[in-house]
Amino acid sequence: MEDGKEAEVGHRSGVMLRLKKQPHQPLLPSLYLTNARSLVHKTDDFELQLAGNHYVRDCCVLIITETWLHPGIHDASIQLAGRTLLCWDRTKESNYNCEMLLALAILWVAIIRGEEPSCLLYDSAEMPLLSKDGDIILVGIFNIHSHDNNLPTYKSKPPPTECKVFNEREYQNARTMIFAIEEINNKNNLLPNITVGYKIYDACSSVQLSIKKVLAPLNDPADRKPTNSSCSIKQSSVLAVIGMSSTTYTQAVSSIAQAFIIPQITYFSTCSCLSDKTKYPTLLRTVPSDYYQSKALAQLVKHYGWNWVGTVRTDNDYGNDAMAAFAQAAQEEGICIEYSAVIFTVMTRQKYINIIRLIKESSAKVVIAFVNAVTMKTFVEELLLENATGLQWIGDLSWMTKRLPAKEEYYRILGGAIGMALTNAEIPGLRDYLVNINPLTNPEDVLLKEFWEGTFNCTLTSKDESRNKCIGSENLRDVKTEYTDEHEFRVPSCTYKAVYAVAHALHNLHNCKDGQGPFINKTCANKMNPASWQLLQYLKAVNFTTIYGDKVYFDINGDTDQKYEVVNWQMGEGGLIKFVTVGLYDSSMPEGRRIKMNNVSIIWAGDRKQVPKSVCTESCKPGARKAIRNGQLICCFDCVPCAEGEISNTTNAIDCFSCPLDYNSNLERTLCILKDIEFLSFKEVMGSLLVLFSLLGTFMTICVSVIFILYRDTPVVKANNSELSFLLLFSLILCFLCSLPFIGQPSDWSCMLRHIGFGITFALCISCILAKTVVVLMAFRATLPGSNVMKWFGPSQQRMSVASFTLIQVLICMFWLLFSPPIPHKNFKSYKEKIILECEVGSVLAFCAVLGYIGFLSAVCFILAFLARKLPDNFNEAQLITFSMLIFCSVWITFIPAYISSPGKYTVAVEIFAILASSFGLLFCIFVPKCYVILLKPEQNNRKYLMGKMPSKSL
Repeated sequence: MEDGKEAEVGHRSGVMLRLKKQPHQPLLPSLYLTNARSLVHKTDDFELQLAGNHYVRDCCVLIITETWLHPGIHDASIQLAGRTLLCWDRTKESNYNCEMLLALAILWVAIIRGEEPSCLLYDSAEMPLLSKDGDIILVGIFNIHSHDNNLPTYKSKPPPTECKVFNEREYQNARTMIFAIEEINNKNNLLPNITVGYKIYDACSSVQLSIKKVLAPLNDPADRKPTNSSCSIKQSSVLAVIGMSSTTYTQAVSSIAQAFIIPQITYFSTCSCLSDKTKYPTLLRTVPSDYYQSKALAQLVKHYGWNWVGTVRTDNDYGNDAMAAFAQAAQEEGICIEYSAVIFTVMTRQKYINIIRLIKESSAKVVIAFVNAVTMKTFVEELLLENATGLQWIGDLSWMTKRLPAKEEYYRILGGAIGMALTNAEIPGLRDYLVNINPLTNPEDVLLKEFWEGTFNCTLTSKDESRNKCIGSENLRDVKTEYTDEHEFRVPSCTYKAVYAVAHALHNLHNCKDGQGPFINKTCANKMNPASWQLLQYLKAVNFTTIYGDKVYFDINGDTDQKYEVVNWQMGEGGLIKFVTVGLYDSSMPEGRRIKMNNVSIIWAGDRKQVPKSVCTESCKPGARKAIRNGQLICCFDCVPCAEGEISNTTNAIDCFSCPLDYNSNLERTLCILKDIEFLSFKEVMGSLLVLFSLLGTFMTICVSVIFILYRDTPVVKANNSELSFLLLFSLILCFLCSLPFIGQPSDWSCMLRHIGFGITFALCISCILAKTVVVLMAFRATLPGSNVMKWFGPSQQRMSVASFTLIQVLICMFWLLFSPPIPHKNFKSYKEKIILECEVGSVLAFCAVLGYIGFLSAVCFILAFLARKLPDNFNEAQLITFSMLIFCSVWITFIPAYISSPGKYTVAVEIFAILASSFGLLFCIFVPKCYVILLKPEQNNRKYLMGKMPSKSL
């Protein structure tokens, strides 16, 4: 190849093709052949080729043919950096091809027989801060320090990250991990004959360091032993990683752990995003997911009647996912979010002021914060500067029980805060283990020295003259710090459970019996050298109970039991804020019973003991319903009173619901009360009076009948057919009595009796009067010469006519009863506040037929009587019948509008009044004049007087 050009693919035994497939890792020792044509002048070009062309740089042998090269050119003139020079000069006597092949063979053998490639660390080795050898190594990564977010300029090599502020809580978690491992190593029933070791690293609250620390144990120099000659291929003994305490750092560690299929158990990362097994397949956790915490917070807010809240969150996966889950849970619980402020990663003071102004100007008095402890501390400091007091803060477990924001000077802002926290635990022996340490007796703990000096404000070295020298007799039992807080073992409990979960998984792995394993063909793992992915399978299946009673298991999403304590911030002795447990949330309980508050006094914002209010609109009391305002959230509404007949018996009712037809709403519209049932009763005054008049009419009719019986042989009684008179008196008795079924509570029998009895008795009565009227006409017609009309209307015909007219009414009533009889009916339409109990006529046609038939008989009778009123007779009964029919028709004609317009029981009273009035009219008009003659004018009760010629009388 000339001028350094590459050979075509397929030439030189396919070397270039293999290089293109794996350019940085040649499958075989590779050769690069070219013709230089004056190599002396082209060494710089070859240097550039080596630097920029990986095809050239990665070749093991560079073969350069040079026509003009001769022994006079010194080797240094053609030496290439990083390459061993071998010159082979051609002579006239030599066979060039054979010598070239021999040179290639020598170089090839030299490469194959050469030493293995050297193994060099890319950077300085990351050593664990705390470590212990063991058959199995657990890696713990904690944020024991924090660091400054200073951006490097890259004008020089950036210095290592400087870890500054010591985090006592994280150090407590690291010591808890060591305690749990030592406790497991001392047990005979858990991992016998197996020693568990540990390597604990400090990520210094840095994502970059988190990644670097998780890579460190996988490339531990103690395992790899890098030299200039070879690389060891010993497998790492790391099987699981414990960490970390924040979602951001957990995600960073998970990106490496899942690449090597190493199970990772986080003890305090709560983001619901970590439940996504497509993104985090090897991640498990011993702390509940924020998905359940958000539901718990929403139910806590609802429990205290707050439906108008604000939220503050950090702009990361933790804050955004927690906020999204809370927004969904709040919507389900009927809670509205007035605003949602965001704290970004980089915040200026002006941005904080804008958020605080938004909070102070809003009407929501309850604020929920989804932020971590460090961010919350900074935010509270800004709130103090802006004097943003009087707000009821609700916290999540990321800061609710952290001492960082729980300082005495912050209590003016966060005093009375309430929120969720992990369940506390009493781990036997942990408290003593944590406080029984001393830097003199534990020199291997490099962190203890820093912690000790910071806690007791002394120095363990003689170089620092600004502080007193530690004498070694200091005791951690005498100080109150986050590390020694015996009442706050919430997060250490999760760390403790994470270590024991790995131990139980390893124990189950080593106890696996052939043919009963969880892998393909029911095989077991290699017990002598298990792989991390095999341990992961056993971790997902662990299920045990800790020594202090907590159950540990992982569901399909790698989450654990969802229980929280409700914690309230209260001021304790010496200005130390207490985290008082005031309730418990258990997601396994039925809906509505998941939050259970203890009988503990709660301190609210501003040291008040009364629950604060935070609503957009005051709750609608029972008796009203909510009417949502257009364009506003559902928590902003107007209260509209329920209409008559509707009630709402709950606070903030969405709708008023109607009472049953038999019920009506009370004045407050909160209760359905039974409506008053109205009917014409015997006990009320009007009913009693009507009964009295009915009985009076009956009695008077009976008296008239008695008089007629006693004087039945007198001319007055015998005139106009005494038999019809007695039948008429009998029908009048029935007419007076038929009004009684109209009084009292309607029933099936009373409804049928009142209408049928009324129709038949009045039909009989009017039939008798009609027969008497016809008799009067026939009698006077019979006095004409040659008239024999009376033989056609004798007593038999009179009885037959009465019976026939009455029978027609009876038939009408029978059809009425057969097809649609009158029935009791509750009238809900006339009055809303009461029920009218009445008799429904059933068939309106039959009812009209009964009344129409009576009206027809009455009209015929009136016409005939009117025509016979001037017939010659001193006692012309036709006149009496005319008056009686006039009254009868007048009563029933006026009855119709009165009946229609009368409400309720008065409708029945009008009907009874019409019956009694028409009956009294018939009795008085027809029979009282006769009784007057019989009893008071006996001298007129003779045939001569009755047949005498008397002056004409007019109506």
